[in-house]
Parts: sequence; C-alpha cells; structure tokens
Amino acid sequence: MGARMSMLKGANVPVPAPSVRVELGWSSGNGVPDVDASALLLAAGSGRVRSDADFVFYNQPAHASGAVRHEGKQAAGGATTDRIAVDLGRVEPAVERIVLAASADGGSFGQVPGLYVRVLDAAAGTEIARYESRDATVETAFVLGELYRRDGAWKFRAVGQGYDSGLEGLATDFGITVDEPGPAAPPPAPPAPAMPGPSTPGPATPLAPAGPAHTSAPAAPAPAPAPPTGPVRLTKVTLTKEAPAVSLAKQGGTSGVMRVNLNWEVRKQFRGWGAKLGRAVAMHSDLDLDLCALFELTDGRKGVVQALGNAFGALHQPPYIHLDGDDRTGAVAAGENLTVNLDHRDKLRRVVIFVTIYEGARSFADLHATVTLQPQHGAPVEFSLDECTVPSTVCALALITNQGGDLVVQREARYLVPERGVSPQRTVDYAYGWGMNWTPGRK
Repeated sequence: MGARMSMLKGANVPVPAPSVRVELGWSSGNGVPDVDASALLLAAGSGRVRSDADFVFYNQPAHASGAVRHEGKQAAGGATTDRIAVDLGRVEPAVERIVLAASADGGSFGQVPGLYVRVLDAAAGTEIARYESRDATVETAFVLGELYRRDGAWKFRAVGQGYDSGLEGLATDFGITVDEPGPAAPPPAPPAPAMPGPSTPGPATPLAPAGPAHTSAPAAPAPAPAPPTGPVRLTKVTLTKEAPAVSLAKQGGTSGVMRVNLNWEVRKQFRGWGAKLGRAVAMHSDLDLDLCALFELTDGRKGVVQALGNAFGALHQPPYIHLDGDDRTGAVAAGENLTVNLDHRDKLRRVVIFVTIYEGARSFADLHATVTLQPQHGAPVEFSLDECTVPSTVCALALITNQGGDLVVQREARYLVPERGVSPQRTVDYAYGWGMNWTPGRK
C-alpha cells in the first residue's frame, strides 16, 4: 500500500475507526529541539477546556475518562515519534473537539525537519490521515490538527496554526491555568564515583542477595500519582551527558511517591536464546528485561529490589522501594516500574537503578529504551539510553544519592560487561562498591 498524500491545511477526512493512535513525528539529530505531543479536550460551544484536567501531555498523561492517553516517545533510525491514543467511543458527550498540538523544547519548529502528524487505526495500524508541516519558522508550539464530531461521526482536520509563545501560550489560549515556574537553580555537582570492590569469579547463575534481608513478598502496587488539583506544571527535566544530574527538591519532588518507569522497543527483529525455554525465540515477543535497584539506607543496611528471589521490596517500610511487576512488552503504559516513597527520602543514602536482560537477547544492542522518573508532586525527569556497542547484559540507569536531605538523580546510562562467570547483579555491585554477598535466585 503506497504512502498517503499529505493533507492540505484546512482539509478534513472521516475517521471511521472507533479507536485511533495519533503519531507526531520528526527527524531528530544534532541541533534539533525536542518535540512533545499534547491533546486538549474542548467543550461544545465554548471551544475551551472544562478544567485543567482536559489537558493531556507528558506531565498529565491520562484523561480521567480513559479516552485520551499520552503514550510517549520512540526513536529509531534518525526519526522520533511521540504518540497519543484516543478511544473515540469513551470521549464524553460534552467534548466536541480534541486539539492535537506539538511544542518545541529548546528551539523553534523552524529547526525541526520532517514534522508531521498522522492518525492511525489503533486496531489495524493503517493510516487514516496525514498532515505535514512545511512552513514553520519561529513557532515554538503548533496546533497540527484536531479530531471533531460532526453529525454523530468523527473527523480529522489539518490545522497548522503556530504559536511563538510555546506550550504555555497555547495551553493558556484554550483555558488552561499554568503554574508559574520558579527561578532556575544551578545543577548540583555530580556525586563522587564509588570505588569498585574486588572482582572474584562466581557462578553465572542469576543471583539474589544472601540471607533474608529485604526479600519480602510482593505488596499491593503503589497508587498512581493523583492528577494535579492546582495549576498545570509544564516543566520537565531531560538529563543528558552534558547535564546529567538534577535535584528532586528543586523540581518540587519532596513528598509522595516517585514512579520509575523503563520502556523499550526493539529497533529491528533478531533471534536470541530463551534461557527458560531452551530454544530460539523471537526477541520482540520473548525479551524479558528486569528493572532492579541496589539500595543503601542511612542506617547502613544494604539490599536489592528485584524480581529474582521475590525481592519486591516494600513501600511503607524499609527499603521504601517497591517493584510493581514484571512486564515483557516494554509498552509505555506499562513497562517495568519501581516506586520510591519520597516521604522517607531521609532514610535513603544511595540507590542504583539498573536493568538486566533475564532472557530473550544476549545484549542491549538494537534496543531503544527510555527512563522516566515521575515524582507525584514534581517535574518528571527523563532520559534515553545511548546505543549499546558492547556485549552488555546489564545497564546502570540512574544513581540517586542523598545530599543533605535532598535526593539528587544522576543519569548513568552505563552499559556494563560482566566478567566470565560473574552475574549481572554482582557486576553492578562491583562497579558501585556495594560489597554484598550473593546467592543464586529465581523468579
């Protein structure tokens, strides 16, 4: 099936699918600003939101009705997409239009090549509509299109209206109350690296911590962060090699829970060995990544939170970190999740969040992954992993350290190569000087 022609500005097409995925895409590269997709649910008559809850974007990823969800970004082959899912059957009758917008972070859309929006049938994956923006200059936000009701059916219209006032100006125009950001704080100094401990050979079996410490049974999953009741916060933090660290306190993340999410996609399909099944399996279906955390408490206790050995942790008692589940899809809506109780941040001395390949691949090559730390009351912190060019089965994602009562998050994105006979978990232990004893474990 050939590529659909780009719609002209102002043109509209019927949307016959009951559920759609809206994909915002562009060509990424050096000097290209980051771009974020958002959606605004507008009431009939007023053309404005009914409340701040009608704004779906990276800081408020799901509408209360369940009709609209921000699914997040994927990058592959020099192109990036940001996606929003819309279940048209669940859109409340009072909502007449869903505005589909984009905002540029760190530049203007004149610096963003290949910008487009397209609407896909969520079930079939076929393209229903496509609009390409070709005339952007100084705009920092765009309404690219909209889904709207007409005579009981849904349509898509290509809009192409730009704003030079960013996401804040666009959101305010549609009735959103935006929280005024405070003055920018200087980035914290990165913590000193820990001295690695001695390396000794051991069995290659997946390992769990020795002894009974912190291997409690799974507790009930932590509640999802509640939608904001005050003005909408538009701030977010993207960690890079050049700016790898951020203070949670300076971003408002001082209480409640913090959800740590890992999601991934396979850049191309290849075949690996399934450790459990003992046969060749397709990586895209049987890849099993495990999100884990080494912790050290201020009273000196150390341990690990992971699925192996049922060491799921606990949220309201030490170690104040809980593994929510074991996901194999990498989907943004699910993925692997850890929850940290920030109300007990003073009990945490340091935490290394890492990911291991349990089965389905021999290394992280051809895998694209994104890490998001979402405090309940603060700006989200996100970063992508670099391309893996070494035979690594374990990657240190982030180091969280207690600096004077404030938790500082540092992007690690550090692929580690275990020595012969040394497990991935023990490899992280050596790299960060934890000094724990390990025994074989299963999940």
